[in-house]
Amino acid sequence: MATSSSAAEQVREFVDSVYRSDSRRMFATLIRLLGDFDLAEEALHDAFASAVEQWPRGGIPSNPRAWLVSAGRFKAIDVVRRRARFDASLAQLADRLDAAPDGVGRDDDGVEDDRLRLIFTCCHPALQADARVALTLREVCGLTTEEIARAFLTTPSTLAQRIVRAKTKIREARIPYQVPAPADLPERLDTVLHVVYLVFNEGYSASSGGSVTRGDLFGEAIRLGRLLVELLPEPDVAGLLALMLLQESRRVARTSAEGELILLEDQDRSLWNRDHIAEGLSLVERALSSRRFGPYTLQAAIAAVHAEAAGAAATDWAQIVALYDLLARAEPSPVVELNRAVAVAMRDGPLAGLQVIDAILARGDLADYHLAHAARADLCRRLGKTAEARASYQQALDLAQQQPERRFLESRLRGLNSPAK
Repeated sequence: MATSSSAAEQVREFVDSVYRSDSRRMFATLIRLLGDFDLAEEALHDAFASAVEQWPRGGIPSNPRAWLVSAGRFKAIDVVRRRARFDASLAQLADRLDAAPDGVGRDDDGVEDDRLRLIFTCCHPALQADARVALTLREVCGLTTEEIARAFLTTPSTLAQRIVRAKTKIREARIPYQVPAPADLPERLDTVLHVVYLVFNEGYSASSGGSVTRGDLFGEAIRLGRLLVELLPEPDVAGLLALMLLQESRRVARTSAEGELILLEDQDRSLWNRDHIAEGLSLVERALSSRRFGPYTLQAAIAAVHAEAAGAAATDWAQIVALYDLLARAEPSPVVELNRAVAVAMRDGPLAGLQVIDAILARGDLADYHLAHAARADLCRRLGKTAEARASYQQALDLAQQQPERRFLESRLRGLNSPAK
């Protein structure tokens, strides 16, 4: 009996490991076979429940993934047939699902194609931008509604409604579950990369809350980036993954043991992850060599200059300014101008950077962006403009929502308010 119990436990552990490693792949395939997100989700869980029940008695099949996909498909057909007793229109659907080939036994390339189809479906431009992010994290990454809601500071019910509306839109608008045609790929790929970038940004620098980063979102963004590079090796896909890896390489050094924010210039670079840096640099070179790169590759190139410098003083700020000049032409935005201004200050002195930031703020751009006021305050502090620095730090503090950033700004204000100042 003990041996039987032990065998059942081993099977359960194996099933759990398959779920962790392969469930989202199988989910993508079940969506292709069944044509419905919710039906595929139900089928996936039914298949794993069957595996837990049957595999201890009959043994683990030679191809567990194929067995699970097939089992899920048949479970779904049974569900549809049961529902057809109350809704005659479903009988035709059950017949169609029953007659369709299941594709089980296809090679891994086909399964990976299903994952790529799912990403493009979740990121379809017909969906609202916030719905694309939520749907991708839920269906591609497998995060729970509660996890996504917590990360983006909304309620689970609001987030669930957003996902339901997105699925309804896909169904009613008959959005195809497919990779776009080559002619449509550039535009559609931009949408996919933007979704991954949004997830990465929230993970890298949390918009609010008690920590600088959100590791779950950062990890999912990198996972999506790796998947896209594997499935769709376009230059800016490699560029985006490079950017995320190079930024991730500094994560441990960005906060103290107590969770306090540490600026780039003060970070202990011996803590930077050299494996991530090496991989990121390789990806940047690969993307730049294509000469078809875009804004993500340029951002990655900027991160690469920082990664290669032995310290803040040794950073090639002239090269960083030149890269920001290119980025401003490729993707003009006030935030890019702000980042360039900080680099100008490092290259030409704080007064030069302050003049650029003041011009940005004078236009009314970034008035509600706390980092713009924080950057201005820092340059005023360096120039000895204490009153202006104090006012800008206070503006930044009034706008900041992340607790470590707020504590950092408060400490700067205390330093300015000390008697020595």
